[in-house]
Amino acid sequence: MTDEPDAALDPDDPRPPYVQVATRLRAAILTGRVAPGERLPSQTELAKRYGVARMTVQQALRLLKDEYLVVSRQGSGVFARQRMERPVGIRPHIEAAFTEDAVTIDFAGYTGETLAGSLLEPIDKIRDGRLHPSTITLRMMLADMSRPIAIPSRAGETPGDDPRIRQRMAKTTDRYAGGLAESLNELQQLGLVAEVQVAIRVHSAAPLFKLYLINHHEAFIGFYPVHTRTLTISGEAVPAFDVLGKDAHLFHHSADTDPESLGSLYVTEMENWFESVWHTIARPWQP
Repeated sequence: MTDEPDAALDPDDPRPPYVQVATRLRAAILTGRVAPGERLPSQTELAKRYGVARMTVQQALRLLKDEYLVVSRQGSGVFARQRMERPVGIRPHIEAAFTEDAVTIDFAGYTGETLAGSLLEPIDKIRDGRLHPSTITLRMMLADMSRPIAIPSRAGETPGDDPRIRQRMAKTTDRYAGGLAESLNELQQLGLVAEVQVAIRVHSAAPLFKLYLINHHEAFIGFYPVHTRTLTISGEAVPAFDVLGKDAHLFHHSADTDPESLGSLYVTEMENWFESVWHTIARPWQP
């Protein structure tokens, strides 16, 4: 693990010290400064590096273990995981991505609700002056709710398209995707980020998975479970086929220096898929 130019924790950061240490170590793992399978410095060394107690380091490592980023080996120490295909949470990876100078995120899914939630903290940190990316590029490829689509749709005795169900999801898209675009563009208007580019397109296919591509290095994919549930629309109980995006477990793939490795191939092929849809059947979103 390479030394950090300024390892001391920020005394003005309101987060607990163990969270700050976890953030530093997480960024080192996700950006490759700690290679997959590499041993982390000992708890004593980390405590000295960050100027904290060993108990603080232990709490930080516990967070990273819960995120499947590190693994302990009895008598050997703590190591960065070699494989990241287990279900993971997207938030810490997005936060680590925003420590880089240029941030690029491509998202494919239904409404962007989960993505918007994951970007709240990085946006707040940019406003507070704790993150300083020079450029942010976001592309969102969402489901077109202005036309009939397989999901969401009406279930029950008369299954099929129901414009009311589509309109309900369209409002969610307006709220989250539209709100996210406004928040990011505001960063440039305030002079906090030199350049922000946000593009949103839609297509008529019903997404069966969500995809995040981060900084051309990481890919996360999760499959939408389809449920039958009852929606209340204008006082009426309407049975519907719907997806619950928050129930989608994400699987992580990371590119490395070998373009033929499994992780690199996953990221490349997912990027190729995104580009193919973006430049063919996807069209600009009209809120």
